[in-house]
Amino acid sequence: MAVDRRYTEREDGTPDRRADIVGRRQGEQMFHRLVDLGIALSAERDHDKLMEMILLEAKEIYHADGGTLYLVTDDETGLSFQIMRNDSLDIAMGGTTGKPIPFPPVPLHRDGEANLNNVASAVFHSRQPSNIEDAYKEETYDFSGTKKFDETTGYRSQSFLTVPMINTEGEVTGVLQLINARDENGKTVPFRPGLQPMIEALTSQAAVALENQLLIQQQRKLWNSLIEMIAASIDDKSPYTGGHCQRVPVITKLLTQAACDSRDGIFEAFELDQDEWYELHVAAWLHDCGKVTTPEYVVDKACKLETIYNRIHEVRTRFEVLRRDAEIACLTAKLAGEDAAAADKAYEETLAQLDEEFEFVANANVGGEFMDDADIERLQRIGARSWTRHYDKTLGLSPVESMRAKANPPKPAPAEEPLLGDLPEHIVGKYNIGELYNLAIRRGTLTAEERETINDHIVVTLKMLESLPFPKKMRRVPEYAGGHHEKMDGTGYPRGLKKHDMSIPARIMAIADIFEALTAADRPYKKAKTVSESLKIMSFMVKDQHIDPDLFALFLKSGVWKEYADQYLEPFQIDSVNIDDYLPAPELLTQQAS
Repeated sequence: MAVDRRYTEREDGTPDRRADIVGRRQGEQMFHRLVDLGIALSAERDHDKLMEMILLEAKEIYHADGGTLYLVTDDETGLSFQIMRNDSLDIAMGGTTGKPIPFPPVPLHRDGEANLNNVASAVFHSRQPSNIEDAYKEETYDFSGTKKFDETTGYRSQSFLTVPMINTEGEVTGVLQLINARDENGKTVPFRPGLQPMIEALTSQAAVALENQLLIQQQRKLWNSLIEMIAASIDDKSPYTGGHCQRVPVITKLLTQAACDSRDGIFEAFELDQDEWYELHVAAWLHDCGKVTTPEYVVDKACKLETIYNRIHEVRTRFEVLRRDAEIACLTAKLAGEDAAAADKAYEETLAQLDEEFEFVANANVGGEFMDDADIERLQRIGARSWTRHYDKTLGLSPVESMRAKANPPKPAPAEEPLLGDLPEHIVGKYNIGELYNLAIRRGTLTAEERETINDHIVVTLKMLESLPFPKKMRRVPEYAGGHHEKMDGTGYPRGLKKHDMSIPARIMAIADIFEALTAADRPYKKAKTVSESLKIMSFMVKDQHIDPDLFALFLKSGVWKEYADQYLEPFQIDSVNIDDYLPAPELLTQQAS
């Protein structure tokens, strides 16, 4: 560490041993201070705090009245103001102050040439420090802007020390500029050359610290983009549920913040630090990432007969065939000389029956009503009707379909076939797309196999997330993301966890997932529910020990449901709500030890 010779010599030029000892001690202190600062810089992860630390430490070393820290803009065309400080003028802008700096970036080039008029820009290009004793006597650089500032404020900008910040790649990433060094009496003096190496060492450390932080930020940006890409891929695959991946994180964060703010009951000691918030953010965005493997027609299945398309159209065509058969039979009877009135009556009765039966089948296909045993028996009777197929079923098939047809050859045409069938070709892998089998679904639109596939998305989610090498501070992402279908009584899936097996964030995500699904207005298989309807259903789920009563009570009392509804729900969904109607009974809440 270089020591200023003015502190190690007498006026006659002979060595001053006492001053030399003081100087060496001063140098040692500076060295240790620089080491400590380097450790602090490497540990600081807040970008604004890091830049402030750099500038304020440099100011302290020189007792400078002011200073500015510039960083190269993303497009590398200028030096943007990041931090500005001036003690005499009580100026503190940028950084953690929250006050924006109103000045535009210093251009690095003008008319295609390097900008060497501005001292900060010149230092960037020269990669060498600049130490100016008095800006008003300096002719190398243009200080007209500085002088105009002084005229306005009554300030006197005099000494300037400007140092480039160079990273490990040899790139200039920014410039540190100090203004008006002061002596022990507060008088403005030139910046002592003996301390300049200290500032240069500081800027080198600062450049490396900023470089490391930028690298971390870029990695996080890449990771966030990957998360959003996965959610977008689900969105593209299924426009009906894609919004779900974006909305569940909103509810999750609102309810988690409410839990952090609360000091009641189980939330008394609950708090998340910055890393834990990010961990939850990642988990919320990836909670349904396994859906990328779920077949599209299963995710979007709005009707019982839907696969890639709604097969009710095939069934309707068969009814049309039976109608025409009835018409032909009527006309044939008349041509044969049979009683025309009787033929017409039989024809009208057949049409009425066909109309009624098709309406029943079509309504069953929607899946809006529960199918009881009588309904299923009626389906069987309707499906037993036959119609005549006159064309070869093995023509126009894909190679895979042809292989299945060879394994189970259809009857040669003409052939009698049931109006509604469960035929060999309806067995596709693990799925049974048989018409009667699907129409007989008692509730909803999914068969047992399809529901298993839907449920399996969480197994795939866990498999995907557990295969990722998450760092220690993100090790709970799989737990949070993979627990949103678990229930407090252990009847959920995929692991059958109970309440005590799950963390608060995992239980929060379960509530967020349910409330979003209930209120979603973009599902093809259900109507959007109002807020009151959704909260009523969730209150029953609390009684059935499916969701956490303490969190649901917080969800209601904190107004998270209303904040979300106001931002994301349709106006017709936001109805009158009295939360007292839905609050869990006191005996369901966790009782704290007195």
